[in-house]
Amino acid sequence: MPIIAAGLLLAVILLGLAVGAGWTDSADWRIAHALSFRAGESSATVISFMQGVSWIGGGTPRWIIVILLCALVWHWCGPRCAAALGCVSLLSNLASSLLKLGFGRARPDLIDHLDHQTSFSYPSGHATSAAAVYLLLASLAPPRWRPLAWTLAFAMIILNGFSRIMLGVHWASDIVGGTMLGAAFALFGTWAVARRGLRQS
Repeated sequence: MPIIAAGLLLAVILLGLAVGAGWTDSADWRIAHALSFRAGESSATVISFMQGVSWIGGGTPRWIIVILLCALVWHWCGPRCAAALGCVSLLSNLASSLLKLGFGRARPDLIDHLDHQTSFSYPSGHATSAAAVYLLLASLAPPRWRPLAWTLAFAMIILNGFSRIMLGVHWASDIVGGTMLGAAFALFGTWAVARRGLRQS
């Protein structure tokens, strides 16, 4: 599991270098043109829904949700599992912020942004957080809840990623990079829980 996680981290770096070299520009532009909402043209209801999805995935709402999920995980398998989820969330967010500064990629400018952003673009912090938190949460769920937990995890990750592209604030490659980064931290968290015996019996 750590080897796979390390491979994902390497892939994040390599994709970032490819982004910097312009190798993803063509695909990013085509996807952005196909998916981005346009105020006054796209459905206001759908825009509002995607803004809501994006809102709960960032800033203060994100941390409130993480705290609530840590409480749920504490109930499932004890305080150490909850601490693992909290640490994975914090460290993945820090890694995303540092990589944004390192790569310094500008946000898309094809349309007026439908969500206010001031940071750099690659990798997506929303995508990183969604993958890290929801994948680890699903792996920590009690066996009887795991099918539902995995279904909801993938649904949230996909919705979150699409919302960022549709609102015009991220390129598709930002989402891919962020998802890989978050998945790497989720794998490290899952490995730590199993390796260190953090799960409370």
